[in-house]
Amino acid sequence: MSAGTPPARDVIEPIEFTELSGGNGCSIVSATPGPDLVEHGYREGEYAVRGVARGYAPSGADGVTLLDSAAFTTRALLRRPVADTGFNGTVVVEWLNVSSGSDAAPEYTYLAEELLRNGYAWLGVSAQYTGIAGGHGSVGMAIDGGPRSLAAKDPERYGALRHPGDAYCFDIFGAVCAALRAPSDDGHPLSGLSVRRVLAAGESQSAMALTTYANRFAERHAVLDGILIHSRAAAEMPFGEPGCGVDIDQVFRGAPTRIAKSVPIPVFMVQTETDVLTNFMSVRSRQPDTDRIRIWELAGTSHADLHQIGPYESMLGCPTPVNRGQQRFVLRAALHHLNAWAAGGPPPPIAAPLAVESLDTRPRFVLDEIGNVVGGVRSPSVDAATQVLRGIVTGDVARICMLFGSTTPADPGLLARRYRDADDYLARYRSATEQMIDSGFALAADRDEILADARPDLVPSRSAVG
Repeated sequence: MSAGTPPARDVIEPIEFTELSGGNGCSIVSATPGPDLVEHGYREGEYAVRGVARGYAPSGADGVTLLDSAAFTTRALLRRPVADTGFNGTVVVEWLNVSSGSDAAPEYTYLAEELLRNGYAWLGVSAQYTGIAGGHGSVGMAIDGGPRSLAAKDPERYGALRHPGDAYCFDIFGAVCAALRAPSDDGHPLSGLSVRRVLAAGESQSAMALTTYANRFAERHAVLDGILIHSRAAAEMPFGEPGCGVDIDQVFRGAPTRIAKSVPIPVFMVQTETDVLTNFMSVRSRQPDTDRIRIWELAGTSHADLHQIGPYESMLGCPTPVNRGQQRFVLRAALHHLNAWAAGGPPPPIAAPLAVESLDTRPRFVLDEIGNVVGGVRSPSVDAATQVLRGIVTGDVARICMLFGSTTPADPGLLARRYRDADDYLARYRSATEQMIDSGFALAADRDEILADARPDLVPSRSAVG
């Protein structure tokens, strides 16, 4: 099933925001609380978003059928500076992720430090049907009592929400982004802020949706200044059906999709080891960097990791500790570069891809002597390694464990030969940190946090292994 190219449409219908209150408070899946909003001069609000959207359906091999308009009332979660003096002019709109069967904001978790310290506004949008109506999800996490809609969970707060199905999700997302560009003073979520740029961001299933959006809607809607696509599969998300959520398994069976060279705005793709191989196989959709397209593949990373799951790691039941790589720092740098790029600045630095061999048979990564992947965006955790950080988990494990990768001990003998002692290791780790920052793959503001990830305790003395 191909997404095709929708017929041109000149006007995005206006939408209405109404702040939500009461009930049990905001419902969104999150394992980590993030930085304190009040301390950073921010406030949070949740809104019902009402409007009318067009739907799109596939027709034939590459054609598209334009569906009748349908009314929707979805929701949006806002975190914004209280005052315009604390606002940098950019709104990051996250396509909320529904892979668990409920809305989650994985990009906010990764980006929160950069968002708040530099004055971005962030809006998470329930663009997809499952975020409102509930669903079983695609990551194999059990749902007690089965899927429940937001309205069923909290009728007082969410009883009025209605989603017409994922045939309408792209138009809904575009309508919300359009409404953010010119805030009014009549209850608009961004009232009082001077908006200059709107960037979209999304991870996993949301990244697949934004791949479709970049190719099929970015030019027609003309409401975005840039897109951050994080952890996509080789194919794009197809158009869904009215009255239900999209079958995401179609993406893993779909043909490779590249971002069109003619894309009118900057598109920045950030891919982990899990995304490049496994069933995501984005290696099949690799493409050259251009003045509008940039791709970073990150060594030592997985689709999700410890930063995402936080204190709930043990609840996953995975056979090994989950990935402890440093993609959060790279993602923060990616947002920083994308924002400057969208404002007319230079494109982000170019990075080599991860080293993959046997592309014609069964692709696999090229590994160094420790066991970490060669190539890609490098971090101290792989260039001054004390552990094996992988985005691919082999064996009979649950789907969720495949997504969270693994962290396993490096061979003590190898570590003893590589580092004279813990001080030698720390010197190399600090040097790798400076190299990462100087190359533009991490921000100086994150230096202390990167250095805090060092593991000198794992470096054995030579006498202990000699």
